[in-house]
Amino acid sequence: MAAREPQYDASKKMLGKDKLSRIPVKVNAQADVLPKPDWLRIRLSNNPKVAELKRMMREKSLFTVCEEASCPNLQECFSKGTATFMIMGDKCTRRCAFCDVGHGRPDPLDESEPAHLAEAVSTMQLRYVVITSVDRDDLRDGGAAHFTQCVQAVRKAQAGIKIEVLVPDFRGRMEKALNAMASGLPDVFNHNIETIPRLYKQARPGSDYQWSLSLLQEFKKRYPGISTKSGLMIGLGETDEEVRQVLRDLRDHGVEMITMGQYLQPTPHHLPVSRYLSPEGFLALGEYGKSLGFENVASGPLVRSSYHADLQAAGETVS
Repeated sequence: MAAREPQYDASKKMLGKDKLSRIPVKVNAQADVLPKPDWLRIRLSNNPKVAELKRMMREKSLFTVCEEASCPNLQECFSKGTATFMIMGDKCTRRCAFCDVGHGRPDPLDESEPAHLAEAVSTMQLRYVVITSVDRDDLRDGGAAHFTQCVQAVRKAQAGIKIEVLVPDFRGRMEKALNAMASGLPDVFNHNIETIPRLYKQARPGSDYQWSLSLLQEFKKRYPGISTKSGLMIGLGETDEEVRQVLRDLRDHGVEMITMGQYLQPTPHHLPVSRYLSPEGFLALGEYGKSLGFENVASGPLVRSSYHADLQAAGETVS
């Protein structure tokens, strides 16, 4: 494990009580905006399943990262009755410059959330579910015990279901977090590295590249039978060689599955897109990842960490 990192003080970056902000950091809102290429056009759906699923989420006080992070695949996934559930509220204690999830002082944990989540999964008859969360630096274990309760509740409600967790970095709390998760292990453990180390201070303030690598490695050491997974965004200012180095680092730390997709600027107040990588460029990075020994690689402009996660976990090609 890497040397213990300084404790992250969430209070220094949080707003007043009950306030919510979607403006993460100061960026150059006047920067030239690159036109979106044709391959990033998204077909919108009028499928009533989308509205139905949103209604059910609100009734059960549940959130999806699909909505909160303005995912470009929301229409497709909701139309198919699938979603990535975001637990522990809709307020994050970090202010990542690429993320559209709101920032503010978090609400207390909802003790009924595991039961509501399990009920929603059962109602949707899901066979594969992704559970993620906002960062909760205000909690002693970073929210790991709550993750465990959600996993336990879902398994009890839906026999045979496969569960993927997409966790925050638990920075400064790794030991407590991994201990807390022992009684409710997932089928896939996912933590996104997000970008290259050179861009961490700008894109992921409060996070640490080596810490994220160590979290993935330590989980794999403790639970070798569970697949580990990570994800990268392209278009924040990295080079292809820097991406290839991150892929090598992930493999060196035992990560088995990887996703790579195009960063899309949520608002003018977020980091601008530095480049749009072509489908051929994503294919080349994907092939490089396969050459390193990743068991499954999903690489394409609209690929996201939980997009077609069920297919990727099953070893099918995703693009």
